[in-house]
Amino acid sequence: MQEIEPSFQWESLYNAAHDRKSPFYGRTYSQTEYENDIYGYYIHPLWDEIDSETLYCKILFTDYYQQYSIIELFGEWNDTLHNDIMLLKRQVIDHLLAIGIKHFVLVGENVFNFHGTFEDDYYAEWFEEVEDGWIVGLHFAEFVEQEWAKYHVDYYINFGGNLQIPNWRTLKPDMIFAYLQHVMAKRLGPA
Repeated sequence: MQEIEPSFQWESLYNAAHDRKSPFYGRTYSQTEYENDIYGYYIHPLWDEIDSETLYCKILFTDYYQQYSIIELFGEWNDTLHNDIMLLKRQVIDHLLAIGIKHFVLVGENVFNFHGTFEDDYYAEWFEEVEDGWIVGLHFAEFVEQEWAKYHVDYYINFGGNLQIPNWRTLKPDMIFAYLQHVMAKRLGPA
């Protein structure tokens, strides 16, 4: 687990630690000292803490003009024991919403498990606060998406089908956003 790093292909374009508006502004990272762990396994020090025991994140890119943020997640998303949606919402999402972000792309290829609950207050709150925006989940494992559907997270987070972008790492953030904006306009538009 300690070798799984957050994506860094856009670091020359954006770095949350250097962005005064970011909830992670001013953070410093060590490449050699491992402090955080999930179930006793150290994780790479570039992941940002959100006060969860099992879920970490990295804001890969934020565009304030187009009002979107791409956030990579890592670990186990556990709403049952740790209420991770509350922690993600309060530590990261609320901050981004307050500065005008209304389109959220969650990259979940390094989310290894999801434990849900039928209490959906934080999902519903987030969904309402994006108003004419959206929340998209990219590259979560199929069993995670099945659990999302079981616990009705799919009411709030859009995922699957034509929202998958196999080559997302090779694209510029604006290309990803333009594609998702097009798909979401069709999904959310009038029938």
